[in-house]
Amino acid sequence: MAIDRRTLLQLSLAGGVAGALGLKSAPAAAQQAAGEGVKWIFLGTKGGPRIGTGRSNPANVLLVDGVPFVIDCGYGVARRLVEAKVALPSLRYVFVTHMHSDHVLEFGNMVYGAWSAGLNHPIDAFGPVGLDGLAKAFWQSMKDDIEIRMPDEGKPDPRKFLVVKEITESGPVMATDKVKVTALRTPHPPILERNYAYKFETPKGVIVYVCDSAYNPEIAKFAEGADLLIHEALYVPGVDALAARIKNASTLKEHLLASHTTTEDLGKLAAAARVKKLVMTHLVPGDIDTITDEMWMQDVRKHYSGPLVVARDLMEITL
Repeated sequence: MAIDRRTLLQLSLAGGVAGALGLKSAPAAAQQAAGEGVKWIFLGTKGGPRIGTGRSNPANVLLVDGVPFVIDCGYGVARRLVEAKVALPSLRYVFVTHMHSDHVLEFGNMVYGAWSAGLNHPIDAFGPVGLDGLAKAFWQSMKDDIEIRMPDEGKPDPRKFLVVKEITESGPVMATDKVKVTALRTPHPPILERNYAYKFETPKGVIVYVCDSAYNPEIAKFAEGADLLIHEALYVPGVDALAARIKNASTLKEHLLASHTTTEDLGKLAAAARVKKLVMTHLVPGDIDTITDEMWMQDVRKHYSGPLVVARDLMEITL
C-alpha cells in the first residue's frame, strides 16, 4: 500500500505525541528487549464485573527488568497478559487491592494458566484478608483436575507454588533488590478495612496505583511527587445511563457515588500530590463509547494541569 507524504507526516506526528507522553502499544513494547527497564501495561481498564466487547475488567502488570508484578485479576487477565507478550509461566508477584469480584475473579485461573503453561517457581500474592481463603477454595474446586494432570502430564503440584500473604494494615508489604512496595488502606464503602492502594518504588521512579477508592485526601500524601499516579475515575454524568441499563441493581447509583472518586476530585488529588503524570483507569462507566477522552479529562483539568492520560487496554507507559 502506497503512503503519500501527508499520511506519512500524520503518522510521524502521532508517533511523536505518543512518545512525548511515554506511551506505547503492547506490540511496540514487544520490539524492545524483554528484560529492560520499568513499564506498566494496562490489561483491563473498565471498572465493574460486567463483561463486554470493549474494555476488559480491572488488571495490570508492572514489569521491572522483565519481572512481572500483576496488579488485580479481573476477567480476561490471563489472555491480556499473553496479548501483552508476558509469558504466563514467568509470573512472580501478584497484588490484589480488594476482594470485589472484578478484581479477583481470575486470580486462581491466572495462576492455574501459568502452571498449565510450565510454571515451576513460587508466586507470592499479596492482598487483604480473604485472599488466602479464595486461593484455598479455588484449589479445592480444581482438586480432581490437578490430581489427574500431575501424574498424567508429569507436572509438579501447583498448590505449593502459590504463597498468599494477607495484608492487615497500611505499611511496607514487600521488597526486592529493585522494588519496594507499600500499601495504604483507603475506604471503598462499604469496604472500609480491607481495601488498599499500592506504591511501587522502582529504579526508574515511583508508581502509585489506587483502585478502588472513595475520595481520600490521604492519597495525595501517599502519592506526593510520584512519577505516575494511576487512579480510578468516576464520570458522574454517565452514572444514570449506567444504572438505568443494569437490571436488579436498585441501589447501584448510590453505591457508585459513595464508593468512587469523581473526575473532579481526582484532579484535586493529583494537584495536591504534585504528581508528574496522572493516568485514569478503572473507568466507570467504562463501556459507554460516547464518553470521549476529552469528557473524561474535562473536570480533572479544573484542578490538575500536568500530563494526563485516559488508559486503554494494552496501553503501556515506560518510566
